[in-house]
This record gives sequence, structure tokens and C-alpha cells, in this order.
Amino acid sequence: MVAAYQAMRGVSFMVAVTFAAEIGDLRRFENPRQLTAFVGLVPSERSTGESVRRGGLTLAGNRRARRVLIEGAWSYRYPARVSKVLQNRLEGLPKAVREIGWKAQIRLCARYRKLIARGKKKPVAVAAIAREMAAFLWAIARHVAPGA
Repeated sequence: MVAAYQAMRGVSFMVAVTFAAEIGDLRRFENPRQLTAFVGLVPSERSTGESVRRGGLTLAGNRRARRVLIEGAWSYRYPARVSKVLQNRLEGLPKAVREIGWKAQIRLCARYRKLIARGKKKPVAVAAIAREMAAFLWAIARHVAPGA
């Protein structure tokens, strides 16, 4: 599972091990929204009647997993590419996992640029990238059996 997580840019060995140890089996989450809520990467909400106001991140979740996701999300500031280090990590992984990693890189790099262009502050954009990064890790976990 740790090797499969490393198919994504920004997920080094230490990030993958920490994420796997803190979260455990990602298959227990039915959808990525449950995972992002567990990690605390969802916006808070204050609502009365039809009025809904969204606030900052809830931060009500696993602090270590959230920290490594945000740390890894900073790497998506740069254009999408496969470095030699990432190429070495991709060798031997299933094709579906490699495709998820590349799709994530294309989407998250573009999303970061769009958020910054719209005037979002860098930490806010990175938190949004970390939330989507968790969803891609969830997708990778669906394609790889634990211990494989």
C-alpha cells in the first residue's frame, strides 16, 4: 500500500508511511468525503434555516495525516512532470495506480494555478489541493489490496 501511495507526486516514503499508519485501511470509508472529514480537511458550516455560511477548515480529525497531506500538497505548485525519482517509484506498480497518479498530478497542478489566479492565498489553495489529494489516495487504495 505504501508503494502504491508513492505513485503520487508529493507523497514520499515518509508521507506514505505516516498516512498509512494514521488512517489504516482506506476501504473502510465508503467515499472520499468521509476520508476528508476524518482528516479534518472540510470547511466548517454555520447554518440557520436557508442561510448557509462556510468557514475555515474544521481541523477536527487526524492531525498527523492532515499535516502530511498538506506538506505533500505544496509540491503541486510546480507544473506537472514525472521526475526521475517519481519514475523509479512508479516501476512495478499496476497500470491503474500509475494512471491515477498521473491524473492526480495533471488535475492538482492545474487546480492550484486556477485557485491562485482567482486570488486565493497560497495556504488556502494548498489546503484545497490536500483535500483532493486525499481523495486520489482513496482511489489508489481501492485498486490495491492491503499488504500487496
